[in-house]
Amino acid sequence: MAYARGEPRPFTAVQKKPNFWQRFWSRSNERVGYLFILPSFIHLIVFLVIPLGFSLYLSFTDWRGPNFQNAPFIGAENYQFLLGDRRFWNAMKNSIYFTLLSVPLGMVISLLVALVMNQNLKGVYIFRTLFFMPVISSWVAVSVVWITLLDPQVGILNYVLEGLGLPPANWLGDPLTAMPAVVMISIWKGLGFNMVIWLAGLQAIPQELHEAAAIDGASRWQAFRRITIPLLSPTTFFLAITGVIGALQVFSSVYVITKGGPRGSTDVVVFRIYQRAFEEFEFGLASSQAWVLFAVIFSLTVVQVWYRRRQGEETMF
Repeated sequence: MAYARGEPRPFTAVQKKPNFWQRFWSRSNERVGYLFILPSFIHLIVFLVIPLGFSLYLSFTDWRGPNFQNAPFIGAENYQFLLGDRRFWNAMKNSIYFTLLSVPLGMVISLLVALVMNQNLKGVYIFRTLFFMPVISSWVAVSVVWITLLDPQVGILNYVLEGLGLPPANWLGDPLTAMPAVVMISIWKGLGFNMVIWLAGLQAIPQELHEAAAIDGASRWQAFRRITIPLLSPTTFFLAITGVIGALQVFSSVYVITKGGPRGSTDVVVFRIYQRAFEEFEFGLASSQAWVLFAVIFSLTVVQVWYRRRQGEETMF
């Protein structure tokens, strides 16, 4: 552009290329963010990714410890052995049985408790705290208490049954009642956690919807079935997913209360893995069992997510 003599020209700043330090500090926020997540990233690599890869490799070896040099590679022999391992498939059957009992019952009972705890009752916060206390209690302490309560000789539960004119039961010594007893204890301990999640879902439902339903003449049951249950769908999905994953990995209650007995009626997969690895020192076979359990849990999770998406619901996965 040409300018006449004496005509003022507009000022234009000279654009300088940023030097190294300017380029470095211009991305300082991003670098600081990476710096903050670095410890968690290292922890994830060291304590999750590397052990997972190591256990996958072990599942193809016959390592019996402690010297890793004596770990011959045997290919898929461990997985072939599991196909005919009756104790492993009995443990898998017990784990599925435990899951089918504990997850639906736990969700239903905790939802009923959450509905009561969601009311404007006097002292409701105290009761919420009491229901949640077993969640933060140690599994060992809880198990010892329940072993005493279910004792066939001095247990309070049998004392109550005798007072009602019913015969006492050997709850933890009978194969027919041992697993239901473990399920009952697990539901009782996890009740508070499920209750809190249900409460969060219930309190997220707009009260105006229930008020409008009441004005239209809907009963409480109709409002619950048509409003509450559909709007609790994301909460239901979350509890179902986490419940199935946790139930298939049950270990502490079985280890402390029954040790897998009586006669293998409470022998679950994770307890079987523990026995193979730390009692029989067959770490390769234990690793293959762990990866079979992972495949089962992963498959069930995928099926649940697929079914929810097929119903037209959004998921976080």
